Amino acid sequence: MTDTDRLDTLETRIVHQDVVIEDLNKTVIAQWKEIDRLTRQVARLTEQYANAVQAMSSEPGEDTPPPHW
Repeated sequence: MTDTDRLDTLETRIVHQDVVIEDLNKTVIAQWKEIDRLTRQVARLTEQYANAVQAMSSEPGEDTPPPHW
């Protein structure tokens, strides 16, 4: 294998690695966006759940007997 062949092989590998790195970078960016979206959704659902639990525990009448008793 000549020096020119070796250089061509190395350049080809570098180009291929650059493409793979760019694809991986795009994947990581997409995953971070999805993680961010899901984190916000979990926070909203947690807040809604806490509000629902609070509303259920503060509703009068469940533990108290009706007025005619």
